[in-house]
Amino acid sequence: MEKLWLQSYPKHVPAEIDTHQYQSLVDLFQRSVAQYRDRPAYSNMGKILTYAEVDRLTQQFAAYLIHGAGLKPGDRIAIMMPNLLQYPIALFGALRAGLVVVNTNPLYTDRELEHQLKDSGAKAIVILVNFAHTLESVLDEVGIQTIITTEIGDLLGFPKSLLVNAVVKYVKKMVPAFTLPEAIKFNQALTLGKQYAHNFTDAQPQHEDAAFLQYTGGTTGVAKGAVLTHRNMIANMLQAEAWTTEDLVAGEEIFITALPLYHVFALTANALFALKMGAKNVLITNPRDLPAFIKDLAHEPFTFITGVNTLYNALLNQPALQQVDFSRLKISLGGGMAVQKSVAERWKALTGVTLLEAYGLTETSPAVCINPVDLTDYNGMIGLPIPSTEISIRDLDDKELGVGEAGELWVRGPQVMQGYWQRPDETAKVMPGDGWLRTGDVAVINELGFVKLVDRLKDLVLVSGFNVYPNEVEDVLASHPKVLEAGVVGVKDEHSGEVVKAFVVKKDQSLTLEELKAYCRKELSAYKCPKQIVFVESLPKSNVGKILRKELRNL
Repeated sequence: MEKLWLQSYPKHVPAEIDTHQYQSLVDLFQRSVAQYRDRPAYSNMGKILTYAEVDRLTQQFAAYLIHGAGLKPGDRIAIMMPNLLQYPIALFGALRAGLVVVNTNPLYTDRELEHQLKDSGAKAIVILVNFAHTLESVLDEVGIQTIITTEIGDLLGFPKSLLVNAVVKYVKKMVPAFTLPEAIKFNQALTLGKQYAHNFTDAQPQHEDAAFLQYTGGTTGVAKGAVLTHRNMIANMLQAEAWTTEDLVAGEEIFITALPLYHVFALTANALFALKMGAKNVLITNPRDLPAFIKDLAHEPFTFITGVNTLYNALLNQPALQQVDFSRLKISLGGGMAVQKSVAERWKALTGVTLLEAYGLTETSPAVCINPVDLTDYNGMIGLPIPSTEISIRDLDDKELGVGEAGELWVRGPQVMQGYWQRPDETAKVMPGDGWLRTGDVAVINELGFVKLVDRLKDLVLVSGFNVYPNEVEDVLASHPKVLEAGVVGVKDEHSGEVVKAFVVKKDQSLTLEELKAYCRKELSAYKCPKQIVFVESLPKSNVGKILRKELRNL
């Protein structure tokens, strides 16, 4: 496909990026901590770590992993915790030791954790004690040799660390009983690492060495580990930098990180990009605690925030958000799921900043398309392919389609994964050759190169031969002033094959079925209108707030 999108690039954005600027993520880390040593790097629960402190602590942790735990470059290490100061220390310490990081969702069940630890072959795990009972239940089935446990307050400093840990354990009773006698505590590991630090030298991984096994596909089957290399992650970080270089100033920005760092969106857009920019990274441990989250927003003159549609929607429905000062905010980025028009318009009205929709996948490290930062209003698009990225729209026979024709989105670029970990069969399904990745998403491109995401191929609802895309119906439902949020799936029907079924959370309890159905008839073609509407208290969501349609089908 001709690169139509280049004509719509802002003047400062290059067509290509050079991934050879950095040898590895370790190289990136070393340069950033040297350049920004005195700058605040991370903030959490009132505690701030400078880049110099992050350098020291990650060196100690890396030294323990190599000289204390006996791990070797290329070994896999799982990290299982929410956004705490310990996360970047474990993350960059592991990378400095030459290990491959296996980001692990703390909300995993026994079965899910066992699968991921077995599949990845992880030899070590860093785990928050709140979830240690899950690890204990599967420990005999997996190959974990080194267990490092941490508590929420471990890096908050004395006496706050003791107080926070005591409240979490004894007052809030958030730590189920567990027995892991072989485990070492995080702070002990740091102390031991300090003794080994003089013998430690950073690993020197190369571009094509694996940096992460990032698991994906859990909602569509057995989770697979996308092998993301140092080059993949460097590429996506440099692509983000090229896109924002006119708007963000190195060494001066404050990032809000509410999405979990174990999710690929925050991993790249927050952990790695913030490192490159020398930004202060404000870690939000529990974004579901909206009053506390908004207090953090009010306290920090933040300039950059990432989130998913449901997170922005939840914030906007909190009256306290009206009191937050958005005067320094430069970029609001929405990804992980479709940004809805109603949410984007309310965000712009409150903050004065356009909520930029972006698109990506775990398999692409993750960014593929981003809207220009100077976009004045919500446009319903996922944006333009970013530098060094090619896209193609293909039909069911893999033939390329033209402008305005909907088909499967294919992607090629330096951010595309190496493949799925030890799954050549699954890799072959999505990587047909010549560097291309099949996304499984239906998209259309316009004459200016902007891409519109229609929906997931697997979520398509076929009503009497007509295609209905759940995103469109959800967007309409969410635009009703009495609706908080909505999820849409297809269900079998003897007459039309499938019909649309909607699950709706009310914002105003006076909303009736007939009122909502009448609204849909006004806004949608008859075959797109939900034939079944169910009012529910809440929608099932993933760890980052993405609505889980698979679970909706089981309701």
